[in-house]
Amino acid sequence: MSIELSERETVSFARDGALRIRAALDASDLQGLEDAVANLPPDQAGIRLYGIPALRSFLASPGAIWKVAASALGDAARPVRAILFDKTAATNWGLPWHQDRTIVVARRVEVEGFGPWTVKSGLLHVAPPFDLLAGMVTLRVHLDPVPEMNAPLLIAPGSHRLGQIPEGELRSVVQRCGTATCLADAGDIWLYSTPILHGSEAARDPAHRRVLQVDFAAGELPGGLTWLGV
Repeated sequence: MSIELSERETVSFARDGALRIRAALDASDLQGLEDAVANLPPDQAGIRLYGIPALRSFLASPGAIWKVAASALGDAARPVRAILFDKTAATNWGLPWHQDRTIVVARRVEVEGFGPWTVKSGLLHVAPPFDLLAGMVTLRVHLDPVPEMNAPLLIAPGSHRLGQIPEGELRSVVQRCGTATCLADAGDIWLYSTPILHGSEAARDPAHRRVLQVDFAAGELPGGLTWLGV
């Protein structure tokens, strides 16, 4: 069974495109997640994840992370991409305002509306029609606290409802929507509409800021395309 968002949370998520789920992971869940990613290379800003059995089972039904995704997408929710981000003194980077616009698929099949194609970290990515992205959610699962000084994610509330935003209009959309700062404690999950406009600054007081970012979708892809999954 999925968790149930309150009416107020449902309205807030539909309006803003973002919702903080506090203490979504208990101490046991958090330790299990840390163990699942413990052997990944250190000091990398972002690692695209695939084929880690412990992580795959951790993201599946009926786990705590899946329940948050299912609260928005229903019980057909499944993880389709995972990236581990960290910021340290050695990997202290900023992220310009942007929308996430690609998905990861198992093999290349030419389908109208899908493209261009790219390969990132050996994984095949393609830009799908915007409506497909609008039906997805992205979860950011926090392994470490993210206070104001440690580069929390910044979002433009409501920007997920504006369609695909041209590069030249990003700044004006941010000015119009305003900026919200996504602070977090370890164990919190931020639930986002995947197309939301977001960015971040370099940390002013850098410390580990491990975030597991997972895209979830419900349903199959068209025309013979298939999700690669995690």
